Amino acid sequence: MQKRIYLDNNATTMLDPSVKSLMDPFFCEHYGNPNSLHKFGTEIHPALHDAFNKLYEGINAADSDDIIITSCATESNNWVLKGVYFDLIATGKKNHIITTDVEHPAIGATCRFLETLGVKVTYLSINKDGNISAEQVKNAITEDTALVSIMWANNETGLIFPIEEIGAICKEKGVLFHTDAVQAIGKIPVDVQKANVDFLSFSAHKFHGPKGIGALYIKKGRELTPLFHGGEHMRGRRSGTLNVPYIIGMGEAMRIANSYLDYENSTILKLRNYLEDELLKIPDVVVVGDRKHRVPNTTLISIRGIEGEAMLWDLNKAGIACSTGSACASEDLEANPVMVAIGADKELAHTAVRISLSRFNTQEEIDYTIEVFKKAVERLRKISSSYEGSL
Repeated sequence: MQKRIYLDNNATTMLDPSVKSLMDPFFCEHYGNPNSLHKFGTEIHPALHDAFNKLYEGINAADSDDIIITSCATESNNWVLKGVYFDLIATGKKNHIITTDVEHPAIGATCRFLETLGVKVTYLSINKDGNISAEQVKNAITEDTALVSIMWANNETGLIFPIEEIGAICKEKGVLFHTDAVQAIGKIPVDVQKANVDFLSFSAHKFHGPKGIGALYIKKGRELTPLFHGGEHMRGRRSGTLNVPYIIGMGEAMRIANSYLDYENSTILKLRNYLEDELLKIPDVVVVGDRKHRVPNTTLISIRGIEGEAMLWDLNKAGIACSTGSACASEDLEANPVMVAIGADKELAHTAVRISLSRFNTQEEIDYTIEVFKKAVERLRKISSSYEGSL
């Protein structure tokens, strides 16, 4: 029987079985609409209250702040950018947004759409190490800046951006600050108070919760025109009947993920570093980003002379799942955008493979992956027309 090893956890994660167990009763037993006044609705309230408490505690939100349920971080990201457009830009108060050129497509594509409406967008470039500096943000802010939107951790490299420093600058300048924390939650501590963020997006399926559920943190006093209009759900901020089992699952998944932070930053970190050390023994292999500034589970590795898709083919045949970058752009065979941004040559920019671990991975799986990886490199370089070592 072929092995099945999942190393694409930045794309999505397995639903934790204990999370599923907590969700199960709310499909067929406790299925009432929580907005209903009868017992079928009201009996759900304690479980929902508990789930929201877990979310608030998970990111250290204040009781007076809002955490609004969405379908995913893509919706949350769109809501912030378009909400700020309606609130501050369409009204003529401001006309400028700052982001980076390596954001998730949910940010990048939305910003490009807003540009068609006349919004000025500054895309900060990452440096050769794959990161940005708070100074870049400070220098880009003008009197017209309505919003700064910068991810907490990059989905491809795992590099952690200086969110607390950026938050402090935005607070000083009186500019709204949003961060997409999808790749940070469950891997490193996320504290909205320390980071001085006004808005924060996340998705449950990135930390072993269910797919199709996410949230947007909104700091007390921050207005944001809703994307959806209808009923008065979520205090009128996001219409639509609450997805009760998934909210309960997301809350429990966040609680468990935060309880595993020490494990992530010890056991998973050691596994990731061991994997990297072994793969770096292969000639002409490069890993992007300093380990000290990366989340503990992620490696973006380039193998000169081998197309990323070709490597994925060999790994997939051996039962190993990795990716060439963001799953939301997996059908796009253009060069990896992060590799392009850090100045990699055209050939190397097509060779990136992202390996992302989770707490469910084992030493045995990593040993097998190293073995398969090395054999794949040897085979593919022999038939490569671009790698000098194959001649």
